[in-house]
Amino acid sequence: MTGRRPVLLGIMGDSAAGKTTLTQGLTNLLGAHRVTHMCTDDYHKYDRAQRAALNITALDPDCNYLDILELQLERLHYGQPILKPVYEHATGTLIRPEYIKPREFVIVEGLLGFHSGVMRQFYDVKVYLEPPEDLRRVWKIRRDTAKRGYTVDQVLAELEKREADSREFIRTQRERADIVVQFYPPYGVSAEGANGHLNVRLILRPTIPHPDMSYLSEKQSQDTGIRLLLGRDTGRPVDILEIDGSVTPEQAAYLEETIWRHLPGVDPIGADQFGVYQDRGVKRQSDPLALTQLLLTYHLLRECGENTQRLFAPPVAALSRVSKAGVPSASTVTGALAPAPETIGQLR
Repeated sequence: MTGRRPVLLGIMGDSAAGKTTLTQGLTNLLGAHRVTHMCTDDYHKYDRAQRAALNITALDPDCNYLDILELQLERLHYGQPILKPVYEHATGTLIRPEYIKPREFVIVEGLLGFHSGVMRQFYDVKVYLEPPEDLRRVWKIRRDTAKRGYTVDQVLAELEKREADSREFIRTQRERADIVVQFYPPYGVSAEGANGHLNVRLILRPTIPHPDMSYLSEKQSQDTGIRLLLGRDTGRPVDILEIDGSVTPEQAAYLEETIWRHLPGVDPIGADQFGVYQDRGVKRQSDPLALTQLLLTYHLLRECGENTQRLFAPPVAALSRVSKAGVPSASTVTGALAPAPETIGQLR
């Protein structure tokens, strides 16, 4: 079966890995009117108080309605609307569900979006964010104390409590990504003091076609701040693009202009609309972040090319769900494209 359908991008990583910051820039680059955004945190089974009472973390698959997530990813893949649950981070509670329709691009960010093979087949591009743990810890403390009502001690206790689940369920998804993005401080700079001068390393796996980036290395030398390398990751050959946080404005501008020329159907936007992040309430700019967002935008636009006939994945989410209970019926197969009554009940 062929035809046009939404392009699905998955951005996964541990809590406070930078997923939302990356997503915001992508949305601005593509145009908010073309993007549907959703977060897998909305599929938590329990609110914050219930998780504490049950001594379970949000990183545990048993704490999430992953079967419902599979079904709804399938609906979005087929261009169908969903009634999505909503988890409010500010209060730690589950609130009224939200009706959303997939636009041209669907960006899914969260913790467990690559957990099952059923989920993974619905994405066109899969990205995993992997900052060093000391940097992620700094980010999480700053975010959760500023926006989610935690004290520093509470955040540190939560990090310790989550470590085993993070190691078992979150970090193992790294192997499933097409692109691994690693923001990290320059040598000799602490996570606390890095601010906007983070380097970025993009590990580009051959699981999807990547742009010809030879033009990025035409001016490559020891002082350009840009390196395009061949390497290995988990024993497999990969391309590695490294961009230093110290790249000069002139070098960054040259690369940005070069990438813009490879982005059909997108008009250049102001520099203040991408590569932007918040540092303790202050809006800052990062050239490595901007270039990362531009390269990911290239991938999405390539998938959405005018001559591209994107294949549909088989309708397996509903079949996978009911196979645990018995033999699927014809109405079950149809359920892949329409929400089952019990699904709606679980979303409320």
